[in-house]
Amino acid sequence: MLKKWPSLVVSFNKTVDAMAVEEYCLKNNIAGRLIPLPKEISSGCGLAWKCELNNKPIMEKILKEINIDYDKMTEIMI
Repeated sequence: MLKKWPSLVVSFNKTVDAMAVEEYCLKNNIAGRLIPLPKEISSGCGLAWKCELNNKPIMEKILKEINIDYDKMTEIMI
């Protein structure tokens, strides 16, 4: 069984927003990855950005900077 870690998951209303975050983070060497929306989170477009929990301030800054309309940020074990 895979060990679960506390993570920050950002869900989006639109797939294009999730992909824009992925593109920005890859270009700027910000750790994380796109994942299917976890079943614990019941809203959004079906994609989410997963990163380390301590990256929350960075993600808040990025989302504001590139004007991304996200659904919510959730701290979960995944």
